[in-house]
Amino acid sequence: MHGLEQILALFVAAVILAAVARRVGAPYPVFLAVGGAALAFVPGTPSLSVPPELALALFVAPVLLDAAYDTSLRDLRESWAPIAGLVVFAVGLTTAAVAVVAHALMPSMPWAVAIALGAVVAPPDAVAATAVLRPLRPPQRLLTVLEGESLLNDASALLIYRLAVGAAAEQSFSVATVAPTFLVAVAGSVIVGPALAWVVLRTIAAVQHPPTAIILQFVTTFAVWILAEQIGLSGVLTTVCYAIALARRGPQVIPARLRIPSYAVWDTAVFALNILAFIFIGLQVRPIWENLQLADRGPYLAVAGAALATVIVVRFVWHMPFNAVIRWRDRRHGFHPPRPMLRPTVGSGLVVSWAGMRGIVSLAAAMALPPGFPYRDLILLTAFSIVVGTLVLQGLTLKTLLRALDLHDEDPVGQELEAARKRALQAALGSVAQDRSPAADIVRRELGALLGSDSEPGDVMRSAHAEIRRRALQAGRQAVIEMRARDEIGDDAFHQMEEQLDWLEMAAG
Repeated sequence: MHGLEQILALFVAAVILAAVARRVGAPYPVFLAVGGAALAFVPGTPSLSVPPELALALFVAPVLLDAAYDTSLRDLRESWAPIAGLVVFAVGLTTAAVAVVAHALMPSMPWAVAIALGAVVAPPDAVAATAVLRPLRPPQRLLTVLEGESLLNDASALLIYRLAVGAAAEQSFSVATVAPTFLVAVAGSVIVGPALAWVVLRTIAAVQHPPTAIILQFVTTFAVWILAEQIGLSGVLTTVCYAIALARRGPQVIPARLRIPSYAVWDTAVFALNILAFIFIGLQVRPIWENLQLADRGPYLAVAGAALATVIVVRFVWHMPFNAVIRWRDRRHGFHPPRPMLRPTVGSGLVVSWAGMRGIVSLAAAMALPPGFPYRDLILLTAFSIVVGTLVLQGLTLKTLLRALDLHDEDPVGQELEAARKRALQAALGSVAQDRSPAADIVRRELGALLGSDSEPGDVMRSAHAEIRRRALQAGRQAVIEMRARDEIGDDAFHQMEEQLDWLEMAAG
């Protein structure tokens, strides 16, 4: 029981840290990273660990699916050039640069191990960046590039990572040997992911019990990752393709009463996994540090510091020249986007270059190394140092940078939302146009209030309608609470009535 109490206390501490982060407007991963490092040196802190073979599947698969599910294929296609550059070239250059720096500082480190270290710290994580940027309503194109990069660079980095770990075990590394494996893994993942989504959707669509459906969602997510890894594909890329296919087909077969609770559960699970990842690797820093010989501590810190500087500099070295080429192309041929979006500028290049915080993927990849892996302690220490360093240095200054640059677009998402609202209202009203019953008239008024136009009178009417409906629902809810307090109804009836009022409140927005 003592261990359970410690885990619960860690969760409570992490929730408090996240609340403080939201209060001060900082990304919560910054506070979790610093808190995890501090906890590692608190006397009496429990020693927790995750089996290496479970680390990637446990921490990365659900987080990746949650992010990929919300990804817009259209936006990815329109921003393919900067995303592809960051996913392929920036990851490759970062991996190579970190490997060279680590090998130079630790000449005894095999090249395969150095490459594994580079692959561990190469992929940025968009969680921290979007936690900072979204409240500031930045240009949508910046969010698309950062989120698309975060999805796909995990695949490229972890493919290199897996090949380098295998090469370290065999004490050999050859591009000619690993290239075919790399290509097969990519092609197979793109095919298998959507195929598995087709099977899973038809299975879950037949389930009417929400808790069962949600459990199946998590089980199938882990199963997709495990299956991909077992047959030699990329767990990351397969999961991304699987999630995108689910998002495209799911709304047609999954009812709202299953979708609403599943969204809430997934948000909570992803938050909990981020907490666990930072805590677990933070708690491993202390034993690693204590077990190091005094003579090794200086070199290990030098590698961690040099690798931190390298990952920051390499991102600028790649993206700013790329941004300059894109701007030159737009000046020469004109900028003709298919819809309103931010024109590439020096400022947008600076934001993307500075938004290179590392996160849960780097932590999970470091933890996934087998216990006997060469220089495992160094890789764990370096990974955690880079995650904490980038989150603190970049995460706490990204908001200031964005405000100083004052980047804005024409709110393309807001425009599309209004167009969708109007189209939905037209279709909904059209479906009851021939029905002149009193019930149909009530439905038409409800639809007009909830999905009405964006004109000012419509906004006022919707606002007034929502306020009146909120007051009415609140009065009804209070009456039911008082009935239970007076024992006029029992808890069974109360909770069923509470559920009905909750649905009405959600329907009212």
